Amino acid sequence: MQGLVKEAEKQVALLRKEIAACRICRDMPRRGEADRLPHEPRPVSVLSKTARVLIAGQAPGLKVHESGLPFNDASGNRLRAWMGITREEFYDPDLFAIVPMGFCFPGYDDKGSDLPPRKECAPLWRARALAAMPQVELVLAIGQYAQAWHLGPRRKKGMTETVRNWREYFFANQEPRVLPLPHPSWRNTGWLKRNPWFEEEVLPVLQQHVESLIRGNNFRLTSAK
Repeated sequence: MQGLVKEAEKQVALLRKEIAACRICRDMPRRGEADRLPHEPRPVSVLSKTARVLIAGQAPGLKVHESGLPFNDASGNRLRAWMGITREEFYDPDLFAIVPMGFCFPGYDDKGSDLPPRKECAPLWRARALAAMPQVELVLAIGQYAQAWHLGPRRKKGMTETVRNWREYFFANQEPRVLPLPHPSWRNTGWLKRNPWFEEEVLPVLQQHVESLIRGNNFRLTSAK
């Protein structure tokens, strides 16, 4: 058994190195030379052989690109508050894996907003990363791109409708559980004010389940009404 564990850890370590060295969006852009990533790639992810919670975000922002630390910004502060955990717990790879849809900062559009995750990344890496972490029991699908990947045809037409129907996914009889969340960006502050049900209904379940997974406390599934 110990040999199997060491081999699994070795495979994760090798995959982590491969991802860190990836330059596909710069060297082989999917849409040709005009779509080449204009800056040096810096893949950011946290793979783990023990974490039972996987945070599936969108793509690193500029601050994360500069620091190499995922969710090292105001969005991360809000996400940690939603989960009811400390910064130290969040960055403990024994507790949380962090695998965004795109590993590198994609740059800005003409309006100054982050571009969508690079299209080269998920097809190349995502299935391998998830297969390397079979112990994951909860996936937090943050934003429309992660929800599209992890929910597939079960996803609703829009992000709001998908999150509003969170019970349909979370209480489904399958592993790992998937909980769709809006992005914790400041840009969604208005959305949170317009949708108070999110903090009232979703966050208590999120916090209780995360606590059960990282601290071993009992988690009782309630009715999906």
